[in-house]
Amino acid sequence: MTIRVVRLGTKRTREEGLRIGTVRRPPRGVPKTEYASQNWYDVWLPNVAPTPELMKIGQAAESEKEWAAFFNKYRAEMANPEKSRILDLLAALSYHANLSVGCYCENEHRCHRSILRELLTKRGAKLE
Repeated sequence: MTIRVVRLGTKRTREEGLRIGTVRRPPRGVPKTEYASQNWYDVWLPNVAPTPELMKIGQAAESEKEWAAFFNKYRAEMANPEKSRILDLLAALSYHANLSVGCYCENEHRCHRSILRELLTKRGAKLE
């Protein structure tokens, strides 16, 4: 049982389990009925995605300093009690089921999912 951090829309691994989309918006031009069959996600969880305002900051970030500011602000958003409890739940589920969390970004190191990985690790989640 583990959590995998994945890029949404990519081919699934054999034992990936439930794929959770931790994105603010659904994939464009894809009918809801095809999200899972096209390997986007099975369940949408925008609650742990960056807020729209923070997404704009991340999309505009170019320098290391700008990326660091984005990542720090995202960590602060995830410290909100409601969002923190969701991360606690995901970490606990990692001991009982295979699941994956993901985003559309090509480069994980320039994506909020790298911070999700860090936050889940700090909560004791079993990560692949």
